[in-house]
Amino acid sequence: MTATAVQAPLDLPGLRRQIDGCLDHYLTVKAYAVHTENLPPLPLEVLRAFVFAGGKRIRPLMCVLGWHAARGQEEAGPVIRAAASLELFHAFALIHDDIMDHSDTRRGHPTVHRTLAERRQRRVHPEEFGEHAAILLGDMALACSQEMLNGAGLSPARLTVALPTLDAMRTAVLYGQYMDLDTTEQLTGDVARALAVIRYKTAKYTIEHPLHLGAALAGGGPAVRAALSAYALPLGEAFQLRDDLLGVFGDPQVTGKPVLDDLREGKRTVLLALALRRADPGQVRTLCRLIGDPALDEEQADQVRAVLAATGARAQVESLIDDQQRAALRALEGAPFPATAVRALHEVARALTERAR
Repeated sequence: MTATAVQAPLDLPGLRRQIDGCLDHYLTVKAYAVHTENLPPLPLEVLRAFVFAGGKRIRPLMCVLGWHAARGQEEAGPVIRAAASLELFHAFALIHDDIMDHSDTRRGHPTVHRTLAERRQRRVHPEEFGEHAAILLGDMALACSQEMLNGAGLSPARLTVALPTLDAMRTAVLYGQYMDLDTTEQLTGDVARALAVIRYKTAKYTIEHPLHLGAALAGGGPAVRAALSAYALPLGEAFQLRDDLLGVFGDPQVTGKPVLDDLREGKRTVLLALALRRADPGQVRTLCRLIGDPALDEEQADQVRAVLAATGARAQVESLIDDQQRAALRALEGAPFPATAVRALHEVARALTERAR
């Protein structure tokens, strides 16, 4: 291999295409098995449509970049297939999250439970069927993610090394989701609690654990894992803070999600906690009256947005995003990663924090 080839930048769009190719192959084989066993095709059809309706493939990409950061030397195919299995786990998490949030839209399309209800309109209670069937479909995605990992072609030793990181990732996101659910009726200015939810529901699950998984598959040691964490945790927080801003101020045509959902749900974000800390009594009454109202309309949402801007909460969240992005990028300085991985991680950090969707 030439010095030029070694220094060639990692092709991030190409890696995403490889990840999608692995998902397509797995789901195609799975559909054939379902057909052969004469099982109902609808669940897998809906799961495939959901997986390929969009998504940034952040978790699989982070896994592959963790492998490169730890200087993975073995054939990359099994690692990419293992990384792609994380997207099916993510599908499980999103499908269940949309049920809990009563969301109608995800990635610009009806959510899975709405899709299943629509496909069974002739039933007496199609909405109930949709939710119940979506729970099962989410469970199917979870099982498929493990099956895909098991069949990725990893050596038994590598698979054994990966399992503790996967266990930690799954535990973190489930506890993060529980913490998020547990705060929905507590309208407070508790920024620390909102940040704790971000840490477990997003930063660890989306960035840190996938990076650690890839590093483990490459045989990376404690120094590599520590450097990855120093990058991952601030980036994960910045990513979720950007998501929270887009959930209130974003363009639905770009984000694929209505901007009223988070406000109607009463999602307890850092943005909202900061506003409550700074709000005067009248502004607090406005927020308490409107946040969490399932019938909130666009005019009322504008009243909430006005408070979020007037209190300086929106500007402060933007400042926090900038601070956390800089912290993530600083962590790459002197990290024990090859230059190609550093450049790719730098590119991903900017893409995740300077986005409109």
